[in-house]
Parts: sequence; C-alpha cells; structure tokens
Amino acid sequence: VGLSGPPGAGKSTFIECLGKMLTERKHKVSVLAVDPSSSTSGGSLLGDKTRMTELSRDMNAYIRPSPTRGTLGGVTRTTNEAILLCEGGGYDVVLVETVGVGQSEFAVADMVDMFILLLPPAGGDELQGIKRGIIEMADLVAINKADGDLVVPARRIQAEYISAMKLLRKRSKVWRPKV
Repeated sequence: VGLSGPPGAGKSTFIECLGKMLTERKHKVSVLAVDPSSSTSGGSLLGDKTRMTELSRDMNAYIRPSPTRGTLGGVTRTTNEAILLCEGGGYDVVLVETVGVGQSEFAVADMVDMFILLLPPAGGDELQGIKRGIIEMADLVAINKADGDLVVPARRIQAEYISAMKLLRKRSKVWRPKV
C-alpha cells in the first residue's frame, strides 16, 4: 500500500495506527518511509520513524526510513526492490510512505496494489481535485484529522473530492476510486 499526501496530513500517524491494527490482527507489517534529502547538504532527517514510536517497538513490524537522495516521484531509486525484499522476508503487508510533497509524487502508484492519498480537511477545494497528477493516480482518497472542529470542513472536502473524481478518466474497469 502506497501512501502520500501533503506535509501535515498525518501520514506517519495514520501509518502507526493502521500498522498497530494490522499487527494486532497477526499481520507482519513493513513500513518503508521516504524522507526528502537536502539539495545543499545531501542529508536527510529520517524523522518519520519518530512519529511511529509504538509501531517501532512492535516485534511484528519493521520500519525503514530512507532518503530520496535526489530521486523524484516521492520514492527512492530502490523502493521497488525494498518492497520485494520485505515481501520475501515474510512481511505480508508493506506500507510505503512517500515524501508526499506535491501533485507529481506518485511513482509509488505503479509499485503497489493500492495507492492512498491522505488529505487534511483544509486540503483545497474541488479545483485541487480535478488537477491532473496525484489525484488521478489515487485508488483511495482519505480525509484525515476529521474530528472536533474539523468534522464540517472534512465532510465538505469529501463531497468536493467525490464530485471532482467523477471528472477523471478511470484507470481500472473494476475499481472506482473512493473518497
């Protein structure tokens, strides 16, 4: 499963909750988290793992942060091979968290069975939804952080994306993307 979304959408927190739910159901979960590399220093914070403290202590989970090292598309040059290694190592669920910075960060969509776009309730309007790129690659659009005062904006953005998704060309004859 590939996951992407803008900074602050809650990708790492979402993955931790999903990962814990899966390990509680006896799945072995691997998380490949991709962080951006500095164009100046070449360094990377690799901080996604710090948002997954419970999952990182789970014996049925493996978390591997990796820097992009200049690779575009939201993943690393070796993400596809890392997915295969995790599957070969007995992990039955592999979650790939992309850098997730924009509308062209969807290379992971061709590497996974399902591509989820995670959006915060204030993630734009219907115009954002009809822009080509990451939106048309998503198999599922999940509106995250949809609680408290954000319930109403989350419902509004959900309705706008449902409407916008109707305008996009279908990628599959059997699956219609959900919001």
